[in-house]
Amino acid sequence: VQLQASGGGLVQPGGSLRLSCVASGLGLDYYSVAWFRQAPGKKREWISCSRKSGETYHANSVKGRFAISRDNAKSTVHLQMSGLKPEDTAVYFCATSSLEFCVVEEDMYNYWGQGTQVTVSS
Repeated sequence: VQLQASGGGLVQPGGSLRLSCVASGLGLDYYSVAWFRQAPGKKREWISCSRKSGETYHANSVKGRFAISRDNAKSTVHLQMSGLKPEDTAVYFCATSSLEFCVVEEDMYNYWGQGTQVTVSS
């Protein structure tokens, strides 16, 4: 099983990026998928999740700016980020959970991608 995250980069404040997470070795439709991020010197935090059913949830810090979506046929989950702020600078990780519902505890996620760096700076 492998999760490959990509799409990070350097963007100016107010800009947009779309992250992708491609899963191999598992059927994505059987899993809930989340995005986490970790800023320098801070703990990793949960930011978005898509349940198996397709319902989505977002942390208050990104609600209205970020949107998670999935394409089970392509085993891919996207995180569309807009209105980016310098405080969004972090390494972003995708992760899967076999739970039916979304949880924020990273220990409940069994597979992780390698992370992709997002830097928001002018």
